[in-house]
Amino acid sequence: MADDDIAELDLDRGVRRGYPEAVYCEGKSPEQVRAIAERVGGRPDVTTIFTRADADRAQAVLAALPDAFHDPVARLLVWPPRMPEPTGELVVVACAGTSDLPVAREALLTARHLGRRAELVVDVGIAGVHRTLAKVDLLRSAGAIVVVAGMDGALPGLIAGLVSCAVVAIPTSVGYGAAFGGLAPLLTMLNACAPGVGVVNIDNGYGGGHLAAQIAAPR
Repeated sequence: MADDDIAELDLDRGVRRGYPEAVYCEGKSPEQVRAIAERVGGRPDVTTIFTRADADRAQAVLAALPDAFHDPVARLLVWPPRMPEPTGELVVVACAGTSDLPVAREALLTARHLGRRAELVVDVGIAGVHRTLAKVDLLRSAGAIVVVAGMDGALPGLIAGLVSCAVVAIPTSVGYGAAFGGLAPLLTMLNACAPGVGVVNIDNGYGGGHLAAQIAAPR
């Protein structure tokens, strides 16, 4: 199967938008992912991010690009593996619970590979609000904050009430039955009382990290 039959890569996106192409691996076969990665390998001057790459799809990327950066927890790969020199303001990624970590790391690494300094704080959910308050100085130093939470999804509103920067909220599919696979935290975040909260789709760590990187970009 020719490459043109499975994908039309936007390898000039960095020139047009200032941010690199991303390949969503979920739903593609390992063979399709490898074919795309082989084509990407012909342009080492262009950064490409591979998202939602499970073990089989990550192996397909690495078969074509053995030196690619790979984070199995985030299910994310980047080619070429070098990270850009950070510019702009700090992005802080606040992860409500350890179960939310795959989405949080996807957001963190996306922001870093888009050229922002980014820091991660883990397990600061509202069940122990003292843990959030202990990080308030770091949170207030950020130019943008990504908040990743499942279950009731209340953490973004809490953090937004403590800081002056924009908060990007990412609901996750973590939670018991009535969380409805992330719908409950999504609705909580959309109804946040604190202003300055923007919400992306369920489990969309890439989208949340990308938006935060744009908000924190140098002016």
